[in-house]
Amino acid sequence: MPFYTITELIDGYKTGRFQVLDIVSEYLNHIDKYEPKVNALITVIDKNKVLEQAKQADEVLQEVYKNQEVNTFFKKKPLFGIPIIHKEMFLTKGVRTTAASKVLDNFIPPYNATIVEKLKQAGVILLGKANQDAWAHGSSGENSDYGPTRNPWHADYVPGGSSSGSSASVMAGFAPLATGTDTGGSIRQPAALTGLVGVKPTYGRVSRFGVVPMASSLDSIGHFSLSVFDSAYVLGITAGKDLNDATTADIPVPKYTRSLMKFKGPGHTTWLKGIRVGILTEGFKEGIDSRVADLVYSKAQELRKFGAEVVEVSLPEIKYGLPLYYIIQTAEVASNLAKYTGVRYGNPRSYFGSEAKRRIMLGNYILSDVVEGKQEATTYFKAAEGKALLINKFKELFEKVDAFILPASPSLPFKLGARTADPLQMYMSDLLTVPISIVGTPALSLNAGFVNDSGVILPVGLQIATNFFEEELMYRIGIAIESISTPVIEEFKTHGFQEFDKVKPIKLV
Repeated sequence: MPFYTITELIDGYKTGRFQVLDIVSEYLNHIDKYEPKVNALITVIDKNKVLEQAKQADEVLQEVYKNQEVNTFFKKKPLFGIPIIHKEMFLTKGVRTTAASKVLDNFIPPYNATIVEKLKQAGVILLGKANQDAWAHGSSGENSDYGPTRNPWHADYVPGGSSSGSSASVMAGFAPLATGTDTGGSIRQPAALTGLVGVKPTYGRVSRFGVVPMASSLDSIGHFSLSVFDSAYVLGITAGKDLNDATTADIPVPKYTRSLMKFKGPGHTTWLKGIRVGILTEGFKEGIDSRVADLVYSKAQELRKFGAEVVEVSLPEIKYGLPLYYIIQTAEVASNLAKYTGVRYGNPRSYFGSEAKRRIMLGNYILSDVVEGKQEATTYFKAAEGKALLINKFKELFEKVDAFILPASPSLPFKLGARTADPLQMYMSDLLTVPISIVGTPALSLNAGFVNDSGVILPVGLQIATNFFEEELMYRIGIAIESISTPVIEEFKTHGFQEFDKVKPIKLV
């Protein structure tokens, strides 16, 4: 199985140990073998074009080796030769972008999203576009108009959502990197259910330009990887001010990996000295699977080994996150989807799926709650006030601790079809991620361990949240936790792809 970290691939390219063509071929062969059953991709780029691009990349590297300019070259092209999967929300010039909805079934974008262009300039090789919940509406990957994605750990389980195909692609070994969007947990929750590292940066840290909007005041752009270091490395490339996106912050981007390179492993007892880490008690109460809670709690306690001060903290107001989210998000969804009429491009509105229709109706109901001359009386305005309250409570919390930890998902991965008939139960999947999305602070999801659920090995996700633009600290804590956790790749090699031999292949779209 082609499970290479980005760091391993770059080191291999620098030394000549790896050939881009060999690596890309290995990933493409793995896609050919497993994709019809996983259904993680909506579009697979033409194999001949990809292989030709990889061949040309090797020719470039030969010139680099000859001129002894390896380090200089990789400073300019920090992701050269790295295969990537883009979420279907990302506009890709000349490559179909559907948002997993039949409304945009044949839409070919005329330009790249900012993040797509940045990664292209960094040297990535695009292998495909990832399946997802249509318009990013969902927590399981089952709302796609192109069929559900399966969790690579076990064929009967969901990989989470809405970035289902992105998370499944990396865990299935289709690519070492995949992009995603996180509006209420759409990166962190699938990262938790597949055992990956998933980052939601501070709102405005990464440009949203060219990404199909879901809820514009909440959408954050991040990615999935196999290691914390890889995640930090990529964020250093994608983050930054974009003149095409007024919501991006004009704040210098740190070299996130610089501090991580000083980490000495589990024996580094002063790595987090002076750092106060809170265990958020509301993340471990009723409604949270006890197996998930116990694993995350015990892993947080182990941070003391690195010199951190670990304390329990409480934020009762976090309970308002879910209702606030489904007011703000549905209102903004209704507004953003209003432009899809089928007149200029795309298909008619009758092509919208049931979940999109549900959110359009809820959002328009909320936006119709107009009191003439009394804006403060409207539901949306009250939700905005609630958001401001929650932001202030988070600020107070970060005066007490530098970071806090809680589960990324309240439950283990659940079976396909288990929640599709109950939208409210499905919405509860985002219980522990949406409050952070409402506030806009960064958060990192990574594996905390595994649970044997009646013979099925399933991953458990842990979530680290820090103050605005404190991604560097978030990664420092993350790499410490990763160093004392069971290696996900090794566990997957033993327990991955359970029951996939019984799955009927899905024809690639």
